[in-house]
Amino acid sequence: MAFATAALAAFWYSEGDAKPSVIPARGASHASSVFVPTVESATRPPGPAPDGMVWIPGGEFSMGAQDPPDINDVVGMQATIDSRPIHRTYVDGFWMDRTEVTNEQFAAFVRATAYVTVAERTPRAEDFPGAPPDALVPGSVLFAPPDHVVPLDDHLRWWSYVQGADWRHPLGPRSSIAGKGAFPVVHVAYEDALAYAKWAGKRLPTEAEWEFAARGGLTGQVYPWGNEFRREGQWMANSHQGHFPDHDAGADHFTGIAPVAKFPANGYGLYDVAENVWEWVSDWYRPDYYVELAAAGGIARNPQGPASSFDASEPGVLKRVHRGGSFLCTDQYCSRYMVGTRGKGDISTGTNHLGFRCVSPRSE
Repeated sequence: MAFATAALAAFWYSEGDAKPSVIPARGASHASSVFVPTVESATRPPGPAPDGMVWIPGGEFSMGAQDPPDINDVVGMQATIDSRPIHRTYVDGFWMDRTEVTNEQFAAFVRATAYVTVAERTPRAEDFPGAPPDALVPGSVLFAPPDHVVPLDDHLRWWSYVQGADWRHPLGPRSSIAGKGAFPVVHVAYEDALAYAKWAGKRLPTEAEWEFAARGGLTGQVYPWGNEFRREGQWMANSHQGHFPDHDAGADHFTGIAPVAKFPANGYGLYDVAENVWEWVSDWYRPDYYVELAAAGGIARNPQGPASSFDASEPGVLKRVHRGGSFLCTDQYCSRYMVGTRGKGDISTGTNHLGFRCVSPRSE
């Protein structure tokens, strides 16, 4: 199906110049190959935490990806290439959802608003010129593991556009979220996440806010919990074990997606910032944005991302940044569970390993 193929391409290879606000650096180079210690803000939360949220103090930190230990740089779609140079950034304090938005929470939003997600709508012919009418069907992108070993040179071997796949039917039209209220909602396009956030009186985090929060107060560690993938033998994330993509051994007790908060929280009390599902953030995607921040000098203060999207692999597709890892991350192919790495995705496309969480600014 032409439409399905286009959606897949846009998902996977998931112009303008922002002028970020900067302040003078305090004894540290803005762009560097090393991490300088995080300096948390002394600002205290204004009161009790909103339901399901935790306080992120904000402050100054080194933003970017650490070199992956014992991993070829090509792994993870060259996971650190667009996460350099390491640069100093400051974010104000804010509240953040302790977990990704769940099916139960999203269902409450839909009941209250009668909202229809992008995956549930019939694609418009004017948005997909040349697509045959019978290909314009509601659906979403679904991980479909092959039953045998395959080369890793073509993602279409394990991804499919499935008619009838959406947040209510995460594994296709015959599936259901019954009994899965505590699982993260998936198959949400960017506008779906925005709509929920507005209804909830919140917003999506910026990329800088998300990374500061995910680091949990640590400086330059590979993972949100440290530099070892397993801490004292304990699995710290829902990722892919076994041979990718055909066999998930489930050594971490889950094959596929897991309910939220089944693995230890980071230093700020956030769950699943390295795994389970990727998360939308508000920044447009450009691979050279960190170079721009470094060139501006000083410390980027509350950067909002570039003014528009550009990805050389698909120049005409509008993309936002994805952060965190998913249940498919592995050192064999996609290593986005490394904090600081960046994903990307077509704003109109959801998948069954992509969700979101929200933030709220500090209020007096």
